[in-house]
Amino acid sequence: MIYSLFKLLQDVDIPGARLMDYITFRAGVSFSLSMLIALIFGKYIIRRLQRMQVGEVVRNLGLEGQMKKTGTPTMGGIIIILSILVPCVLFGNLSNIYMILMLVATVWMGSIGFLDDYRKLKYHNKDGLQGKYKVIGQVGLGLLVGITMWLSPSIVMSRDSVEDRRSTNENIVIFDASSDTSSAVFAIENGNHDGIAYTRPEKTPQTTIPFVKNNNFNYEWLTGWIQDKNVANTLGWLVFVFVVIVVVTAVSNGANLTDGLDGLCAGTSAIIGVALAIMAYLGGNVIYSGYLNIMYIPGSEELVVYAAAFIGALVGFLWYNAFPAQVFMGDTGSLTIGGILAVFAILIRKELLIPVLCLIFFIEDLSVIMQVGYFKYTKKKYGEGRRIFKMTPLHHHFQKAGDVSVKCLVNFPKSPVPESKIVTRFWIVGILLATLTFVTLKIR
Repeated sequence: MIYSLFKLLQDVDIPGARLMDYITFRAGVSFSLSMLIALIFGKYIIRRLQRMQVGEVVRNLGLEGQMKKTGTPTMGGIIIILSILVPCVLFGNLSNIYMILMLVATVWMGSIGFLDDYRKLKYHNKDGLQGKYKVIGQVGLGLLVGITMWLSPSIVMSRDSVEDRRSTNENIVIFDASSDTSSAVFAIENGNHDGIAYTRPEKTPQTTIPFVKNNNFNYEWLTGWIQDKNVANTLGWLVFVFVVIVVVTAVSNGANLTDGLDGLCAGTSAIIGVALAIMAYLGGNVIYSGYLNIMYIPGSEELVVYAAAFIGALVGFLWYNAFPAQVFMGDTGSLTIGGILAVFAILIRKELLIPVLCLIFFIEDLSVIMQVGYFKYTKKKYGEGRRIFKMTPLHHHFQKAGDVSVKCLVNFPKSPVPESKIVTRFWIVGILLATLTFVTLKIR
């Protein structure tokens, strides 16, 4: 709204009207506003939840300090969603397809999480919305995002492989690095060139992968054996849509499982959000992407405004969610956060970097899968179920004291680790993973 108003004011030459042209300015304002909304309105929302008796249902699992959390307000994800939506609506370009998709993803996953929390509170149990309905919602969002990226003419990318262009002698676009990004000079040449060069923006299911020269992978390569190019292209996009569905479902569920300790999911997600924001800024800037030899995605720079609001919302929410938590985000927050991170990574063509960047989420997912699978296997083989970890998801393993009477493969540490220390160490691991993600892009 304010962004559109300032665009109109440019026509009457009001001082300061062009500030909204700068992504960094709008991102800074969005970050500040989202954090203020979370800090100021968060306490009122928490009080409202307390009056409504929207308290967490806690089962006694023998964890230190666990039962003290009974009755703590949940559904605090409303604070996060509100703090994201308001700055984006005010300072975001609502005609930008990337911003539209992120706002849709936020509301979509927020609605699923809200329904899950509502059913838990209504029926006073931990079951909530049936798992199949959550998956249907996640698959639906994946389909929406994948098909939109396939069919929308506004979502294109430019390859930056100078070697490939020279070998194929194809047309390239030269951006004059001496000019401002918004007023870049275009020129078409063949062969050798100077300046920052890209192929013309094209509709292609390409993404970024680490450890490979030029870092690009085209899903059409998986269908290259098909002679008909149109059929190969269609199948390549279908593979891409399938990957989108898998990523959205996996990351959303991973974030949901990670939300088990005060500040764990919010802090870890904020770190991931910072890394994705940097990637979006670099990939959406023609000069920086050319200098770093990475994929240029026109229009994706608008995602930096969204990412800033997302990070500010999580930092503001941590004010109340840090140990000891005054409010829990619930599935309203965790499912939304996972969906946001997944869709954001997909839009900037970094979904194949998710296994490194979001490794904490996947380890939490994997620990549960391994625990359940091993328990069923040993029960069938030995007549009694055995465990790999003392408890899952993995963060609870460190909370639980070692017990020789419990048959599990990993029975250390013997003493329970304080919750705040577990959370801080997970944050440190998250920072290392974010750094490693950037490093992998330069190891070719």
